[in-house]
Amino acid sequence: MDEYCGQRHLMDTGAPMRSLIESSRVPSCILYGPPGVGKTTLVRLIAKHTGRSLLEINAVTAKVAELRELVEDAKRLKTIGGGVSALAFVDELYHFNSSQQNALLPSVEKGDLILIGTTTENPRYEINKTLLSRMVVFDLKPLEQTAPRVFGYEPHEGGFSNAGRPIENATRHTT
Repeated sequence: MDEYCGQRHLMDTGAPMRSLIESSRVPSCILYGPPGVGKTTLVRLIAKHTGRSLLEINAVTAKVAELRELVEDAKRLKTIGGGVSALAFVDELYHFNSSQQNALLPSVEKGDLILIGTTTENPRYEINKTLLSRMVVFDLKPLEQTAPRVFGYEPHEGGFSNAGRPIENATRHTT
């Protein structure tokens, strides 16, 4: 977790998100912020450090059948996992219409899954109020020019651009 760049207000020692991850008590939540600030990376970090199964779906391309399948998979994983809820990652959650968002509500309420949605749009306006009331919104900030840099990656529109190089092959340093 110490190698995660940016979002110190959430990820420094003792900060809210880090404390939740370290205690494996991650709530259903929405990660809201501009592109390139590490929302998806943070979701994967949560799954890795909590040891929870990660189910993924993109709200832009997902069909209703895929959403139902994700919910059923989460229920199955909870049953075979000794009652531990899986993380259901919905990228660009605001693209789901109200009916699709409502389909997630019973599973969130019952704890069949922990819903983590990411969005670049303000969830206070774009997410169904009933679903939103059962989630915590974490605001991710644009990365600072002084934040640790990843070699070969330059700050760009609040995130990093990589000139086509995968992050796994980059070297981290501070500038």
